[in-house]
Amino acid sequence: MNNHKPIRIAQVIGKWLGGGVEAVVMNYYRHIDHDKIQFDFICDNDSTNIPYEEIEKLGGKVILVPPYQKVFAYHKELKKIFKENDYKIVHSHINTLSVFPLYAAKCAGVPIRIAHSHSTTNKKEWKKNLMKQILKPFSKVFATHYFACSELAGRWLFGNKTFDAGKVFILNNAIDVDKFKYDEKTRKEIRKELKIKEDTVVIGHIGRFVAQKNHTFLIDIFNEYHKLNSNSLLLLAGQGPLEEEIKEKVKELKLEESVKFLGQRNDANRLYQAFDLFLLPSLYEGLPVVGVEAQTSGLLCILSESMTRETKVLDLTQFISLEQSDINWAKIINKELTNYKRQDTTKEITNNNFNIKKEADKLLEKYLGG
Repeated sequence: MNNHKPIRIAQVIGKWLGGGVEAVVMNYYRHIDHDKIQFDFICDNDSTNIPYEEIEKLGGKVILVPPYQKVFAYHKELKKIFKENDYKIVHSHINTLSVFPLYAAKCAGVPIRIAHSHSTTNKKEWKKNLMKQILKPFSKVFATHYFACSELAGRWLFGNKTFDAGKVFILNNAIDVDKFKYDEKTRKEIRKELKIKEDTVVIGHIGRFVAQKNHTFLIDIFNEYHKLNSNSLLLLAGQGPLEEEIKEKVKELKLEESVKFLGQRNDANRLYQAFDLFLLPSLYEGLPVVGVEAQTSGLLCILSESMTRETKVLDLTQFISLEQSDINWAKIINKELTNYKRQDTTKEITNNNFNIKKEADKLLEKYLGG
């Protein structure tokens, strides 16, 4: 019998909105040894999709704090929380903004302070980019350890010198391979639920409606593909501030019957089964967990070049430049779908270190001082 209490780690999430970072942290939480490690999730009090029930069932806690924009209240509350709970490790997942919680952690005397880079940036988001560039030089000031989801994300936040010195630990955006593997039975069920015919080509996308995900261009691509194949459908799962704007664009292009907005979903693993192709023309990414999930489901994946090459797990996965026209993207999609046969890809995913059952053990070792 284990009489030792597990080490509790403060996971600073920021706004929990049901995005990729939250999915990654929850994947690790579900599979890490709870006898040795427990997570407390520190989230902004304006979060919208926190899975309270699952977290509590697994032995964790959710602690709400004022958003970082209320900088003094944020710092004061975090410092108090870190001291009261006597955390030995604070793991921050909010990229350049990690400077704020890690400063509070240092003030509270927390010995291990992890800054985790999950993403990069793009010149098109200039306002957001300006804030990132201002804060980036401070990313290492209060951190004792540096984590990243990919080489690209690690070099971007912590710098080439730090990365080349081997000081950045790469923690892959690993997933439950068995949950996402291709399943013909589920494919038929979900298509029936969504009233999709067997011979309809379904292009799918899962992501928040924010500028980073480039939905405007995604709709343009689908519009051109739909001209090549009228028996096609675009499924969009997610929510976000730009959703209404994208719905308006769909109306303008008269695509209402061919584009379905599915809202926030908790069954992404089932949705992938309904797709024939996964499309992700993001302006930037670190290493998108949805890209790994889609490839695990045996899907043909077409991604923008604006993300790390480590996202490509399968030979079939393709990167296309955002400088290419929507017509060219559509033609490539049409060509690739003509020759594609779906298959089980779980072996390749595991061999490329994206199997959460193995990767969670590596994180455990790291937390325990390995």
